[in-house]
Amino acid sequence: MSDASINASRAYEDEASFGDYFALLKPRVMSLVVFTALVGLLAAPVSVHPVVGFCAILFIAIGGGASGALNMWWDADIDKVMKRTKSRPIPAGRVEPGEALALGLALSGLSVIMLALAANVFAGAFLAFTIFFYVVVYTMWLKRATPQNIVIGGAAGAFPPVIGWIAATGTMSVEPWLMFLLTFMWTPPHFWALALFMRSDYDDAGVPMLTVTHGRRSTRIHILAYTVLLALLAVGTAFSGIGGPVYLAAALVMNALFLHGAWKITRRDEDDSEADNFKVERSFFKLSLLYLFLHFGAILAEALLKPYGLGGW
Repeated sequence: MSDASINASRAYEDEASFGDYFALLKPRVMSLVVFTALVGLLAAPVSVHPVVGFCAILFIAIGGGASGALNMWWDADIDKVMKRTKSRPIPAGRVEPGEALALGLALSGLSVIMLALAANVFAGAFLAFTIFFYVVVYTMWLKRATPQNIVIGGAAGAFPPVIGWIAATGTMSVEPWLMFLLTFMWTPPHFWALALFMRSDYDDAGVPMLTVTHGRRSTRIHILAYTVLLALLAVGTAFSGIGGPVYLAAALVMNALFLHGAWKITRRDEDDSEADNFKVERSFFKLSLLYLFLHFGAILAEALLKPYGLGGW
């Protein structure tokens, strides 16, 4: 085989595939956006035409994916040095940064305009604000500027249920903000647990995560403090317009488990963690994923049961 053939083969192998461009949209994060936005839409006290609802969730998902692409474009330099992210399409060299930027901007514009047309202008405007907040406020500013990055920036990931509610009603009320607060307060202990066993990544990248600026001991205490506040909020939400007995049962069980996990994390020292490769911290991180899913699943269950006189109080 000639050198030209070899080089052509390598160039072909390095070309971006559909999967690479899809990975730019952060599909795992997008799935959370879709689920919480769907719950917000279905929990609203109005009926939504199935086509309108489908389009609203689709364009919210596209907006979430656009945010992911713009995040990867801006963070390509630090993604390259972090073990968790170095295989992403841009640092791996499969997608050019300019392509990610163009994709993110195009999908941002498409999602905002189409959501405004499919649902209402208020929902489209709120989606635009959410994309701006995640890309500019969190990614470009907070992430590299303060250990409170994930606390304040967590608002971006908490907006989807509010957008879903607005898409359904065109108005604002207390209930979607309770869903917002549920995700907002969940975000710090979720990401700080990850940071405990991935601290070297943030050290190498120079990202001022709490584990880097204040140490793991302080991070463990912060996790417990936020988990206590989260538990109070989560259980209290059971007595709101989106709560009910199903939600209360789920909240009591999950928050007992979450509080227990946070307490166990606080009781550990670094020798214990290093000895078992952060087993407790990894377990808490996995539990945090189930935690949010079950809470929003319970809110959805209450909404679906209400027409039959079974949901709510």
